Amino acid sequence: MNGGQGRTFFADVTAPNAARHGFDTFRRGWEAQVGEGFPLPVFTPGADGGFRVSARASKVDDAVIADLYSEAFSGHTGGVRDHFQDRVLMHVLRRGRWHFARPDDHGHLTVPAGQFIVRHNGPPARFEVLPRTRAKVLILPASLIRPLIGDRQVVGPADSATMRMLMAHAHMVDKTLHDLTPAGVEAARDALIELAKGVLKQEFDGTEPRLATALAQAAKDLADRRLADPHLSPTMLAGELNVSVRTLYRAFATTEESVTGYVRRRRLEQARLALTAAVGRPSISELAAHWQFADSSHFIRAFKKQYGRTPADYARSNGPTGPSATGS
Repeated sequence: MNGGQGRTFFADVTAPNAARHGFDTFRRGWEAQVGEGFPLPVFTPGADGGFRVSARASKVDDAVIADLYSEAFSGHTGGVRDHFQDRVLMHVLRRGRWHFARPDDHGHLTVPAGQFIVRHNGPPARFEVLPRTRAKVLILPASLIRPLIGDRQVVGPADSATMRMLMAHAHMVDKTLHDLTPAGVEAARDALIELAKGVLKQEFDGTEPRLATALAQAAKDLADRRLADPHLSPTMLAGELNVSVRTLYRAFATTEESVTGYVRRRRLEQARLALTAAVGRPSISELAAHWQFADSSHFIRAFKKQYGRTPADYARSNGPTGPSATGS
């Protein structure tokens, strides 16, 4: 589906009868939706004609963020014909397996779920993708990324701190792309490039302001998964993301709330939802303990400051008929 002035692309050629002409159908859809100024790499399907994939992609200036699903995907690339096709590709495997091989028998690589591979699409390559493989694919300008890798194929774990920030940023850009101004798209693209460089350098430049939003988002995503953890703190988040606490604070300075403010708000939101439960509604003291407030009084004060009512009042006016959460 087209939209956002040619910024997005969607195609599904996973049906069994699509395999024979799957790539041609895919290519025509790409050219119609993304434009001829961003051509796909030269590709020849394997002997079985296997090209049964679905893809959703977002064009971010001269880069692309894509989610790829494969039912059958094999063949070989033919190398770069002109500067428009000169790209670096990053595949982050979430499920399945992707096998790459070069004609000179150098650089045979199998990339399983939980790893990534970065490669220049210049040298011809053969590949085979396991059925039901899912991957996040970044297509990046070679002029900015290739100096870091040359003709090497770089493989690494997909769970590093910098990679988590890159994926958080890619997800955020994908969700907000249609609302971004041209200047916003440019900034999103610049942060994408810098984070990709960070993955390859295996380091994070905490003074890089363009990475602040991505770092804050990665910290929020991690905090959301650990909200009930008694050890959740700025120090823990910074350690998990391999940055200093000061760097984390600077990243959150670009948002509307502090690290601790975000964690408190999210915990209060979860407590508020629990107060409206039809059955098994917890008591005030249970909520305070579960969401890591010092005691019931502390929880009640924080809740009233956030929502203008005590938890018991909120439960009575918003919860279903039944036992109210007035226990202490």
